Amino acid sequence: MSGKDYVEKDYYKVLGVPKDATATEIKKTYRKLAREFHPDANKGDAKAEERFKDISEAYDVLSDEKRRKEYDEARSLFANGGFRAGGGPGGTGSYSFDFGDLFSGNQGGGTGGGGIGDVFGGLFNRGGTRQAQPRRGADVETEVTLSFEEAVDGATVPLRMTSQAPCRTCNGTGARSGTTPRVCPTCVGAGTVSRGQGAFALSEPCKDCRGRGMIVDDPCTDCHGSGRASSARTMQVRIPAGVQADQRIRLKGKGAQGERGGQPGDLYVTVHVDPHPVFGRKGDNLTVTVPVAFPEAALGATIEVPTLGGPAVKLKLPPGSANGLTMRARGKGATRKDGTRGDLLVTVEVVVPQHVTGDALNALEQYREATASDDPRAALFRAAKGA
Repeated sequence: MSGKDYVEKDYYKVLGVPKDATATEIKKTYRKLAREFHPDANKGDAKAEERFKDISEAYDVLSDEKRRKEYDEARSLFANGGFRAGGGPGGTGSYSFDFGDLFSGNQGGGTGGGGIGDVFGGLFNRGGTRQAQPRRGADVETEVTLSFEEAVDGATVPLRMTSQAPCRTCNGTGARSGTTPRVCPTCVGAGTVSRGQGAFALSEPCKDCRGRGMIVDDPCTDCHGSGRASSARTMQVRIPAGVQADQRIRLKGKGAQGERGGQPGDLYVTVHVDPHPVFGRKGDNLTVTVPVAFPEAALGATIEVPTLGGPAVKLKLPPGSANGLTMRARGKGATRKDGTRGDLLVTVEVVVPQHVTGDALNALEQYREATASDDPRAALFRAAKGA
C-alpha cells in the first residue's frame, strides 16, 4: 500500500469507533463486524467480501498499539503538510528538515528504526528515492468451536481463511500479464513532490502515481492495479490438548502472506468450547457430581465413577460422608502442556428417597427413635446465640 493510500484511509471510520476508542472497544467492534461480513456467511457477495477486507486491514493497524500511534502521527503529518529544505544546493539560511529522514527513520546517518518510517515499511530512503523493502503480512483472527472432549485431548480442525495476498495473475505488480509498471516521471519514483514556498518547499504525495512511485498503464484485470487480491484457503490447524474456553491461541506464520518476500503474519484463533452434560472443568482438573444413596453415605461404600473417554474408576466413600464431599481421582483430568494430566474432582450428592415403604420405612422409624437425642441443629443455635 502506498503512503498516500495508507494515510487517506480512515480506519476509525471503517470500524465505526471514535479515535479515542480503547483497545477493548476496538476488538469487540471488530469481532462483531468480522462475523457479520465474513465471506463464509456471505457467499457470493462481493461487497461483503470487500467490506471484510477493509475491516481486517483497519483492525490490523488499530489493534497494535505501536502501529496505531504511528498511523495517527502519519495522518496528522499529512493533514498539516510536511516541509523540507528548498533553498537549493549550496543555498544559505535553509531549514534542514527532510521527509526522507522521517520515512527512513534515520537520524544523523544512523540506522535506528521506529517513528513514522515504520508506518510506510521503508518505502523511501534518505534521498527520497523509492526502495522495495520486504513487508510482513497482516495478522489474521478467527474463531473455532470445539467439543468438550476435543478441548481436553486436543484436535486438528480445518479452518477456512480469507486474507490479502499478492495477486496471482500479475504476481503482485498490479500490471497486466506481459507488461510492467513504469517509474513515475513526475516524482521519479519518490512518491512525493515538492512545491516551493519561499525558503521552504512543501512536500506532498505525488498526484500522478498517488504516492506509489510507479504507474501502471495497463492494470491487471483481477486486482485492478493494486497488486493485492483476496485469497481463500483451508488449512488444518492443531489445537493443543488442554485448551481453555475462550483462550486465544497464536499460530506463528499462519496469517496473511507478506509482500516482496516479507514474512507472513500470525494467525490468532479464539477457541470456544461446548459444555458437557456430565463433566465440568477447573483449570487442568475435570469435575463431576456423583449421586450416592443415603446408606452409602452413612455406612461407607466403594462406588464407581465415570471418566471422560475412559473406563470407570472405583473410589472408597468413607462412612459418614456429608453431602458436597469432594474426592479426587488422580490423573483422570485434562492434559497439561507437559503431557501429564490433571485430576478428576468427584463431588458427592446424597440422594434422599422420595417414597419409603415397608421394611425400609420401619427401619428408618427405628433409626429416628434411636438417634432422637442427637440434634443436628444444636451447634447452629449455639453459634446463633454466641455461645
